Amino acid sequence: MLQTRELLDSLATKAPLNNEILATTIDTLATCEEAVTACAAGMVTGQDGASMALAVALDLDCADSVLATRRILTRATGPNGALLAAQLEACLIACQRSHEECSRHSAHHEHCRLCADATRQAADACRQALAALRA
Repeated sequence: MLQTRELLDSLATKAPLNNEILATTIDTLATCEEAVTACAAGMVTGQDGASMALAVALDLDCADSVLATRRILTRATGPNGALLAAQLEACLIACQRSHEECSRHSAHHEHCRLCADATRQAADACRQALAALRA
């Protein structure tokens, strides 16, 4: 499997963020996307699926936001810092909302605990990328 940093280093483009920050953020978001998608599926198929509708919706929103952010970061070229910042901010909000909801259920559902951890890490990665972008 191709490593994200290696792939970014192979590009002849100039991104608004350095490749180390980009690669770390992209990889962290990939893990988050997997976790929130699995968590949503776990809630839908669980015994209390109907009562978890908000958590499922937040996880799916997060998965979509993370996917879009990863794609934009992966092709981050040229002077598109404003778009990157807006996308990272949206992703941060989606990750925080999913994290808050899954944290409430983490004592009863292992997938929620794993999801809460992944969304926290993704939110942290978005914050770090935003700080670097604004520096």
